[in-house]
Amino acid sequence: MTDARVRRRRFRPTLWASLAALPVFAVLLGLGFWQLERMEWKNALVAEMQARMSAPAMRLPDPVRAPEELRFRRVELTGTFLHDRALYRAAQIYGNRRGWDVIAPMRLQDGRTVLVNRGWVPTEKKAPETRPDSVLDGPTTIEGVIRLGGWQGMEFVRPENDPAGNVWVWMDLQRMAEAAQLENPVTQVYVDAAADQTPGEYPIGGQTRVNLRNQHLEYAITWFMLAAGLLGVYVLFHWRPVKDDDSR
Repeated sequence: MTDARVRRRRFRPTLWASLAALPVFAVLLGLGFWQLERMEWKNALVAEMQARMSAPAMRLPDPVRAPEELRFRRVELTGTFLHDRALYRAAQIYGNRRGWDVIAPMRLQDGRTVLVNRGWVPTEKKAPETRPDSVLDGPTTIEGVIRLGGWQGMEFVRPENDPAGNVWVWMDLQRMAEAAQLENPVTQVYVDAAADQTPGEYPIGGQTRVNLRNQHLEYAITWFMLAAGLLGVYVLFHWRPVKDDDSR
């Protein structure tokens, strides 16, 4: 039988439950606000990269002292491609077709040699003789975007390049320069050729895309929902029945 004296409820928090819940609640809120800050940082980074790519083309500094400051800057190169020393990077599927990125060294007018990703070719167009229109002889000027070499993922999942087979998965600029037997190579950066810098159908340039993963808003919402859930459980747990004769 229900006690007739129980007529209402009152929020009556307990000490130990409060000591356990409130720090967790604060941490969840902090994580949510931190993810919002990360979202703003990522948006600003994307905007900065896009601004660099749309700025007027610059000349490649000599020497390259601050590679990070040059990342995604548009650059103009004048020199001669060394087609016989081209390197090939295993590329992602493009238009449902497998293929390669053609990494051709360019000997600049100042004597340096820089690696240029001329763009994507399907497997059947890997050999230069299958795409004669793209073989630029003599001095030429191109524009592109400065990129940094090195493996960008976690070290324990880094794949191995195959210099002997001329199969590259990631841009190990020093070893690539050695494999191509380049003189006076630039190994701090390489260049992605712009989309309109190669005659003929292949290679397809313009492979640089600013597409940084930005899921920080979703993460922030998740943390805030967890905080709201904890608060709801805390309130319901302490929303206790009060008897008429309970004066506490």
